[in-house]
Amino acid sequence: MEINLKRRNLHLEFKHKALRSSGPGGQNVNKLNSKVELRFNIQESILLTVNEKVQLLKKLSNRINSLGELIVVSQTERTQLKNKQAAIERCYNLLNRALKQRKKRYKTKPTKASKLKRLKLKKERSEIKHQRRHIY
Repeated sequence: MEINLKRRNLHLEFKHKALRSSGPGGQNVNKLNSKVELRFNIQESILLTVNEKVQLLKKLSNRINSLGELIVVSQTERTQLKNKQAAIERCYNLLNRALKQRKKRYKTKPTKASKLKRLKLKKERSEIKHQRRHIY
């Protein structure tokens, strides 16, 4: 089941913070706040169901701080606006991926052909090793 969180306007609950970007980029890096840090408090969200919150907190636990905030940072673009859009997109992708239901795997037995193939390969390998023996 595919869940599309963009329709729920979750971006209204996002908090943005502009910071100075690190790395190469000349003089702009030193004087402009182009890096964007996006914070989304999962526990306090009113647009997510209880089950979705539990699932997100479990699956994204390594990305959530002690306050229950999911933090996404973007500093790849030169402008603050593009970094903000990139951070929002990355956040939606993370949330959608975490909420996607996995297909249940049904156990199957090996086919007769696969069993015979495995035994044949074992026999061939055994023959190769048997021929390496020194006969005195």
